Amino acid sequence: MNHEPLMRRAIALARQARENGNHPFGALLADHQGKIVLEAENTVITEKDSTGHAETNLMRKASKTFDKTFLSSCTLYTSTEPCIMCSGAIYWTNVKRIVFGLRESELLKITGDNPENPTLSLPSSKVFELGKIAIDVIGPILEEEARAVHEGFWEQFAN
Repeated sequence: MNHEPLMRRAIALARQARENGNHPFGALLADHQGKIVLEAENTVITEKDSTGHAETNLMRKASKTFDKTFLSSCTLYTSTEPCIMCSGAIYWTNVKRIVFGLRESELLKITGDNPENPTLSLPSSKVFELGKIAIDVIGPILEEEARAVHEGFWEQFAN
C-alpha cells in the first residue's frame, strides 16, 4: 500500500495545527480501504490541555464514533511517532496499525530540553510490545517532510 498520500495529509494537519497556534502535530484515521474517516490536530495551547495531542484527540473522537471491531481494521496516520500517552490511547481504542512520519528520537533532537515538549524518549513499538494486542507500527515515512513542519517552531519556547 502507498502510505505517502495519507501521510502527506497528516503532515498538512500538523501544519494546520501550527497555523492555529498549537504544536505542529496532526493525525488521521483511515478505514481498511484507505478512506479518511476522522482527522485531528494538536490542541495543547489553544485548549490549554497538555493531553491535547493529535493522536489522543483522534482516539477520543474515534472511540465515541466507532466500535472497537471497526477500529481494529483502521490505520492511524500521524505526522510524528506517537508518544507514550498517545500510544496508550491508541492501544485502548483498538487501532491495530500505525504509520508515522517523524521518529520520536528525531523529534527529541529538534526539541532537546525545550520545556514545551518534555519528550519521554521511548519508541511506540517498545510500548506496544508490552501489550497483549499486536499493533503494527510502520515508519518513518516521508520523515524529511514531517521534520520540515517543525522548523523554526520550538525556538519560540526556548529557555
